[in-house]
Amino acid sequence: MAVIEQTAASGSGGQEQAPAPKKDRTHWLYIMVIASVILGAAVGLIFPELGKALKPLGTGFVALIKMIIAPVIFCTIVLGIGSIAKAATVGKVGGLAMIYFLAMSTFALAIGLVVGNLIHPGEGLELKPYDPAAAAEENATVAFLLGMIPKDIPVLPTLVLAIIVGFALQGMGKAGEPVLNGIKAIQLVVFRIMMMIMWIAPIGAFGAIAAVVGATGWAAIGSMAILMGAFYLTCVLFIVVVLGTMLRLVTGLNIFQMLKYLAREYLLIFSTSSSESALPRLIAKMEHAGVSKPVVGITVPTGYSFNLDGTAIYLTMSALFISTAMDMPMSIGQQIGLLVFMIIASKGAAGVTGAGLATLAAGLQAHKPELLGGMGVIVGIDKFMSEARALTNFTGNAVATFLIGKWTGELDSEQARAVLSGSRPFDETSLNPDGH
Repeated sequence: MAVIEQTAASGSGGQEQAPAPKKDRTHWLYIMVIASVILGAAVGLIFPELGKALKPLGTGFVALIKMIIAPVIFCTIVLGIGSIAKAATVGKVGGLAMIYFLAMSTFALAIGLVVGNLIHPGEGLELKPYDPAAAAEENATVAFLLGMIPKDIPVLPTLVLAIIVGFALQGMGKAGEPVLNGIKAIQLVVFRIMMMIMWIAPIGAFGAIAAVVGATGWAAIGSMAILMGAFYLTCVLFIVVVLGTMLRLVTGLNIFQMLKYLAREYLLIFSTSSSESALPRLIAKMEHAGVSKPVVGITVPTGYSFNLDGTAIYLTMSALFISTAMDMPMSIGQQIGLLVFMIIASKGAAGVTGAGLATLAAGLQAHKPELLGGMGVIVGIDKFMSEARALTNFTGNAVATFLIGKWTGELDSEQARAVLSGSRPFDETSLNPDGH
């Protein structure tokens, strides 16, 4: 988004001064969520009954997420199908990129399922789903307020409709472009609503964490710590073992040298919790590292939407955490069904704060709607895992660019080795890729 705002700002001509880009205030949201989680845990430990009474705050936030699931899925899948078709028509580069992205996303989702089944995060929490009937007996005001939130729309029919509409618009060619533009405009509205919902995430996280800790004590804190630790460890192993091995076998390059080369971008991503903040620098650095401009121009932007390795791992591990915490384990068949659903739906989890939560909620609603009651706990710790997601997504796209460049014969291997070894440093004062 920052890139778009800067482009818009620079577009004014003549003597008119370009309007200053809007300041990104999402870091305040990050700080507030962390403070809310700490405060909620403290309230749950010190005043357990009060903590349990705050559960409707988390329930209300989850209901708002459920409300927006169907519009997010519909818009992103319809537009995503169009993007896949467009990328594939670019030729060998686009086709290879899309096959690789699909394979790696599926592999990352499967890794999340395997790790989740091995460590059983959330075991022993025994979270209970929210019962609106019981709430109505206890507090009519709470039931009334929760009843004001619109009910969710079934996800699977929405997904099927979105796929059909997407292919129909493809077949219409130029005649379908006005409709696609209209859906893009609707998507902007949907994402704005999502952002508005995310600004009340601190309240939802506070109520959800207070309720869980009030009911289970230190067990909840331990289970959340296990999930976060397992997720970070899985992301590290995925980068070093899976991506590192592929990079070495295909290109002969060293993953640790690549990580060092992109160190400044990692620092930028860590401070913003978003890999999009480093997009312009990644494009410039990949060109400087010997990958041709056409390959970089196709692979990097497409990967930012379709190659989300960290998000894929997060989706399946979080789903298993919730199912275990609520003592409603999913069968192997349900897990495979969830895997297939996430392969498609995860393509809508890129670039927008909260879209990952919506995708997770969509997967749970499609397979076990009763598990949505445990989403509040994930809301509380989602921000703690966002950096690992963003860093893993970014690394996956950097590796993919080298791999696609090698497979298409568009990688200058000598330049790449010299750059990663440090003998030909990148000019950090500008985004000049030196013509490579």
